[in-house]
Amino acid sequence: MRDYQMPGRSPVYAMNGMAATSMPAATLAALDVLRAGGNALDAAVAAVSVLCVIEPQSTGIGGDCFCLYAPNGTGKVYALNGSGKAPAAANIDWFESHQIRGIENTSAHSVTVPGAVSAWETLLQRFGTKGLDELLQPAIGFAENGWPVHSKVAWDWANVEGKLRKQGTHRFLPNGTVPQPGDIFRQPELAATLRAIGKRGAKAFYEGSVAADIVATLRARGGLHTEEDFHNGLHAAEFVDPISIGWKGHEVYQCPPNGSGMIVLMLLGMLDGLSPNDGPTGLIRAHRHIEAARLAYRDRDAFLADPSQSDVPVQKLLSPAYLGKMRALISDTAALKDLPTAGEDVLPRHRDTVYLCVVDKDGNACSFINSLFQSFGSGILAEQSGVMLQNRGFGFRVQRGHPNCIAPNKRPMHTIIPGMVMKDGQAVMPYGVMGGHFQPMGQTWFLHNFLEHGLDIQEAIDLPRLFPYGGKVEVERGISRAVCEGLTRMGHELVEADRPHGGGQAIWIDRQRGCLVAGSEPRKDGLALGY
Repeated sequence: MRDYQMPGRSPVYAMNGMAATSMPAATLAALDVLRAGGNALDAAVAAVSVLCVIEPQSTGIGGDCFCLYAPNGTGKVYALNGSGKAPAAANIDWFESHQIRGIENTSAHSVTVPGAVSAWETLLQRFGTKGLDELLQPAIGFAENGWPVHSKVAWDWANVEGKLRKQGTHRFLPNGTVPQPGDIFRQPELAATLRAIGKRGAKAFYEGSVAADIVATLRARGGLHTEEDFHNGLHAAEFVDPISIGWKGHEVYQCPPNGSGMIVLMLLGMLDGLSPNDGPTGLIRAHRHIEAARLAYRDRDAFLADPSQSDVPVQKLLSPAYLGKMRALISDTAALKDLPTAGEDVLPRHRDTVYLCVVDKDGNACSFINSLFQSFGSGILAEQSGVMLQNRGFGFRVQRGHPNCIAPNKRPMHTIIPGMVMKDGQAVMPYGVMGGHFQPMGQTWFLHNFLEHGLDIQEAIDLPRLFPYGGKVEVERGISRAVCEGLTRMGHELVEADRPHGGGQAIWIDRQRGCLVAGSEPRKDGLALGY
């Protein structure tokens, strides 16, 4: 129960439609579409295109996209993989011959062919009722006329000023510096590109002058990309079979690899079956979640890759037997000193994003995520087209034989993951927590807050977060001193998080009472609204 004398905000309630995004203008764009008769998928595309303009450090049309869509009354969840592929020339022999042992996050080699625009068009062709020509209009207006930079956007922008200077990205350093909160930022080149996509569809991005500009920009920096790679990217987005796990009377759905949704399901499966813990802010709760995450992320790094080119043992990793073995490794008294080998005795060896969700008057539910990966992605801007390019290829290994080794036309291991909760064949909650590698930890932390510990949907998003990463546990300042001291005694090495962990949105479909309930991220400029 919220203490109304303390800072915070309440969940948002509505009866017809609801949208929750990381920026108020994007939420309003989604609601405008819903009020005009569009469905949840239409509204999501309108909202994300706005975010690609006004939250440019997190997302853009030069990024990738994943989506889960649950049409009401079908009992089905559809998964769309809109992640891009490496160039056809990107083989391990080339990298070894050039003595490249790892991919730098600001190099042209970190840029895969962007998948977002292909994904938007593919989704709309299957489920939409409106076209890109109509849905991109708000984003075009914001790019052309400008929009005031919000406080959190400005804070993120300032943190990567060095990257932008290194890359010579002068468009994003107006007057030689990063914008301040309230400064009007315009992107006329991007407006022209969005207008072309509205008129000619995704083809305007993957063929012609926009693709030529991007390819020339990348090749000038040593990239292997060709216009044929971009032509092939036009239809790269594809529907795939979602994966799921039963949990606390619900079915939790995720996109399959190359995304990290499998790690969410592993975490839920490991933690399920443990005895009741000491509550949402308790020491044992935090310790168990940290330990489960350490084990699950270990397996992510060992096995997660593009399943079209690597054998990803999803069924074995999600099997009750394997998850039971992992659960048995978790002690309530001490941290695992040394993690066992990934998949031991069972398996063969071998941060910036936007998330949004929409529910429409007919009960269709959309869980949607779009990303440049790291802040401003690679920092490489195709200046004539105004397209900032992601750095998803940074997720590849330059390691012959590794499942995630870079290869021609291969998708890298991906962090972005939308989530969907179903019950009795009906969608009850599209949800997600953006934030790079944090996302599986963030999603499961939220789900436990909400469906296990009974926090309301906004409190479940607000609750302080922690994350085991790089051998340490990164702790937000809201985690209590008592919990921090207890974790240290158990053997965890704690460090203060240098920035907030992630950003979540969620909409609960209360079918019994006939209303929608939403929460949005206070760590960003998030807003949930309904009508």
